[in-house]
Amino acid sequence: MHQVTMYGIKNCDTIKKAKKWLEQHGIDYSFHDYRQDGLDSTWLKNAMDELGWELVLNKRGTTYRQLDQEAKDNMNETIAHEVMLSQPAMIKRPILEVDNKLYIGFKADQYSEVFNK
Repeated sequence: MHQVTMYGIKNCDTIKKAKKWLEQHGIDYSFHDYRQDGLDSTWLKNAMDELGWELVLNKRGTTYRQLDQEAKDNMNETIAHEVMLSQPAMIKRPILEVDNKLYIGFKADQYSEVFNK
């Protein structure tokens, strides 16, 4: 039995697809919504360290695209951490924690591999 937590924002389409996959495969999980449940600075820093801050920062989302060009040009790990803490929509979703290991994004093939399905 795996210990599974999905991190994200509940109204995100990718989150909905990932939840549906987990439910269809009978995998119990808890969901942590950054907006409702908060975002812990230490957890975010650990996720950035494990996955790479550039991967965790969602550059394709509207929130990132709304940043001015100077902010984008000067982005580094420290600034990215602060920006994601203040605007969790800038964190790529979902981040799935399975037995203390993190996976980012949703692809059915990846989840099949993680859960041997």
